[in-house]
Amino acid sequence: MNDPQRAAEHPLEPPRATHESWLRALSGFALDEIDALASGPAVGTIGAAGLDVADAVSLPIPEAPLPGGVEAVIDLLRQAARASLVPPGPGYLAYVPGTALFASALADLVSGSLNRFTGLAAAAPALCRLEADVIAWLGRECGYGERSGGVLLSGSSMANFGAVVTAREELVGDNGDLRAAVAYCSSQAHHCIDKALRLAGIPAANVRRVAVDAAFRMDPTDLAAAIAADRDAGRTPFLVVASAGTTNTGALDPLDALATVCAEQGVWFHVDGAYGGAFVLCEDGRRLLAGMERADSIALDPHKGLFLPFGTGCLLVRDGPKLRRAHTANAGYLQDFDALDRSREAPSPTELGPELSRSFRGLRLWLPLMLHGAAAFRDALAEKLRLAHTFHRELAALIDRGAPLACVAPPHLSTVAFRLTRRDEETLADWNARNTAFLSRINAGRRVYLSSTTLPIPDVPVQDGGAFTLRVCVLGARTHAEHIAACISEIERALPARG
Repeated sequence: MNDPQRAAEHPLEPPRATHESWLRALSGFALDEIDALASGPAVGTIGAAGLDVADAVSLPIPEAPLPGGVEAVIDLLRQAARASLVPPGPGYLAYVPGTALFASALADLVSGSLNRFTGLAAAAPALCRLEADVIAWLGRECGYGERSGGVLLSGSSMANFGAVVTAREELVGDNGDLRAAVAYCSSQAHHCIDKALRLAGIPAANVRRVAVDAAFRMDPTDLAAAIAADRDAGRTPFLVVASAGTTNTGALDPLDALATVCAEQGVWFHVDGAYGGAFVLCEDGRRLLAGMERADSIALDPHKGLFLPFGTGCLLVRDGPKLRRAHTANAGYLQDFDALDRSREAPSPTELGPELSRSFRGLRLWLPLMLHGAAAFRDALAEKLRLAHTFHRELAALIDRGAPLACVAPPHLSTVAFRLTRRDEETLADWNARNTAFLSRINAGRRVYLSSTTLPIPDVPVQDGGAFTLRVCVLGARTHAEHIAACISEIERALPARG
């Protein structure tokens, strides 16, 4: 449509030439930002200075187009992007990085432009089939059979919530007493588990914290004892949530042993694999995650382990009909679809999760898999495991040379936690202050960006606080050996002077 008069009468329908100019400008901006990641800082401007930028770019919504057009818009976006963390950057080793492959960004452009309704398979049977193909592939990679089912959601918070709801419906049901329903996880479980249980109606008092070992892994013996004690007290144990890689330290719970406990006790076994579950795609990761295939459900975050943009999570359930029973609902206004032949359609996402209106998330994963191939993802994940072990080995070499450092535990997956050693008679507050300053010195160079957590320490009650601990998480697709070497160099530079 290139009619100038029509464009003037209908300003939301500009001519193709306008769309093409916007596309060239914005895609050029996006590619420039990606190119800049290689040599740019590992962290942008945050804190008070970042809020100053926020004030500067915050403009009233105009009645007419912004003066300066798309170039003025890009200038505002460029400023705003500088005032942020940089998760797709190669030196970003904080929290759990997210790369955002460009192929997935293109998928968002295509899916947003097509704007087909993919909540109900009957409304877009072929597009929903592509999404179902991706979910079936993920299920097979995790060791599930043909009966499995799953749904793509906004992230693992929603995936974990969906798992809790499915377990609740199967083992407690509509007529059950949620005041007696009990769930189990370790102290290292992600905080979204507590939120999911609360939203599902499980009282906070009914969430049990299972003991962990010295490497922060859930103790199967303590779990079995806790379940037995609750059952003897007349309660209803219904759910165990294990971690396939904790956020704090990357700890990998003993999945096979926990699966055995759950099978013997008749409770739902869910694995929160948001961070580490995707490592099942590579050979070493599959070996480490042995037992995950026995889980009743698995939460994954493709925007972490599969390098996609934020907003891409997945819930897989070994017995797919259970997922559907927990989420199916009907509405009279959908009756027109009942007249269609629906015998061969893929499962409808709206019958497997909480959303009706939703984006076509499947294209975010389907397109990169088609353009890059699955082997590229397997190789990248294997590389991240190797890099974490390289970092741990180089850190150990620093310690051997006298650096006052201690590793909390060898890496299970691709996260390494470490801190300065505690001095004799040093208070916990002073020790934590030294580690806080140490982290600030590392990040001040802006070549790498690390984050921290607080971990319990022996002989110190939880209420008295834990140890400030630095952590490196290697999960960026653009992070390679030279960036791990840079991280070691920055740590060595930031070490306190001896003496």
